Amino acid sequence: MKVDSSEQPEAAKMAMSIGNIIQKARSELSVLTGLELSSTLKTAKDEMGWRVSVELVEKRVIPDNMDILATYEAVLDNHGNLLEFSRKGMRRRAETLVEE
Repeated sequence: MKVDSSEQPEAAKMAMSIGNIIQKARSELSVLTGLELSSTLKTAKDEMGWRVSVELVEKRVIPDNMDILATYEAVLDNHGNLLEFSRKGMRRRAETLVEE
C-alpha cells in the first residue's frame, strides 16, 4: 500500500535521512574547525537528536601514518541544524582505535 506524502505528519516530511544528517555534520565540522575530513565513525539518534562522530586531520605528518587525527562529535536536530559539537579525543593514524 502506497502512502500519500500529504497524509504523513509534518515532522516526518521535514526530517532528514541518516545519509543527509551525516553529510551535514561532516560539512559543518569541516567548515567550523577548518580541518580536513578523514572518516565517519558513528551515527546514532537519541533524545537530543542525531549524534555523529567523525575523525578530522588535526596535523599532517610525514609519514602519513603519523598524522594526528581528532574525533569530534556533532549533535544535530532532525532538520540538520547543528546544535553543538566537541572534540572527544586525538590519536595517531597508525594507532588502533579502541571503542569504549
